[in-house]
Amino acid sequence: MTRVPAAISRAIAQLGDPAIIRVLVKTVLITLVIFGLLGAGLWAGLSHLLADQEVAFGAELGVLVAIVLTILGAWLLFRIVALAVLQFFADEVVVAVETRHYPASLGYARSLSWREELRHSARSIGRAIGVNLLALVIAIPMLVTAIGPAIVFWAANGWLLGRELQDVIWLRHRRSAGEAPPLGGPERFALGGVIAAMMAIPFLNFLAPVIGAASAAHLVHGRMEEQHSSDTLGPINVT
Repeated sequence: MTRVPAAISRAIAQLGDPAIIRVLVKTVLITLVIFGLLGAGLWAGLSHLLADQEVAFGAELGVLVAIVLTILGAWLLFRIVALAVLQFFADEVVVAVETRHYPASLGYARSLSWREELRHSARSIGRAIGVNLLALVIAIPMLVTAIGPAIVFWAANGWLLGRELQDVIWLRHRRSAGEAPPLGGPERFALGGVIAAMMAIPFLNFLAPVIGAASAAHLVHGRMEEQHSSDTLGPINVT
């Protein structure tokens, strides 16, 4: 786990890379468009509903409720939407990191087909929804503690993010479908926990998925290089 702070620092240091900036711009714009459409749809639906019910100030009330629900939905769904968007651009982040720090790895990395990316993204979204629903069930009885639900959702999303961020790199470099990933559970959770905390901070939450993907690239490649060195050296006999 001591590698995580160093990996995050290296990822932040590369945010000025033009390739990283392009991904940031695309992911932020698409995420904002998704939530903008969500808000517009809520406003139109609520305004129509309130107008049918002949509620005074129906349109104005519809706008207010739509704004509140959009903000609430953004807070609850941001992690899911941001990761789903990043899935389609993660390769660009990983390639930028590998080009600068691990150029040798580019020769044996494989490109995922759009079908594989779509399948993986769908599994990720389904897993995220399932885990967050489970977290919601656990968190509801803890509402009286105030901080309890926040801890539950942070832990759930930390676990999710650690796994997803590892897979973004690992799927490009694994030699077979059955090969075990290089990062251990505690290291994945440490990375995911930090990124989940970043996602709770306004404005920083837009950078967090890209920082997470770049950090995961450093962690995965570091572990892979260790394993390769170990396999190359083999056991050392002391006589």
